[in-house]
Amino acid sequence: MECRGVASSNAVQGIAAATGLGALIVRVQPLFEAIKWAGVVYLAYLGVQAVRSAIRGTYSSLEADAADGRVAGAALGGWRQGFLSNITNPKVLVFYLAVLPQFLTADTGTPVLLVFAVSHALLSLLYLLVLTTFLHRARRILTRRRVRRGLDAVTGTALVGFSVRLATQRV
Repeated sequence: MECRGVASSNAVQGIAAATGLGALIVRVQPLFEAIKWAGVVYLAYLGVQAVRSAIRGTYSSLEADAADGRVAGAALGGWRQGFLSNITNPKVLVFYLAVLPQFLTADTGTPVLLVFAVSHALLSLLYLLVLTTFLHRARRILTRRRVRRGLDAVTGTALVGFSVRLATQRV
């Protein structure tokens, strides 16, 4: 579900860029900074949660989660996590503002911009779904307690590092 959240936020940011709202957000420095700092805080939160999970090392099985009905809630949580982590990334909006104009002429209208923006969101969704399919096949290895702890530790450390880098970087 995270991949759908990322694709949804790509569509939102692409539409914002195509309609001119993205340029306004980038020009209104306090708003842009607020988005940046929301991203910093959210990345740090996700990183700390992953590190805490690695330290605890307690994981329920996927079968137990399905039996308890936690899978449906996890799907919504996955979408929310993907959406929030991507929508609070100011570099995605800057990407749209930098790349979209390269494909346009002076007489290109908003509908063409919207097609470009939505097609990027759909391509990212396709890529993430293919990646998820591959990882689903590797699930037997990836759900081993030792592997999960290692992945959580590495992922958490990387997310905290990304949040520090985003906090110290001028966008």
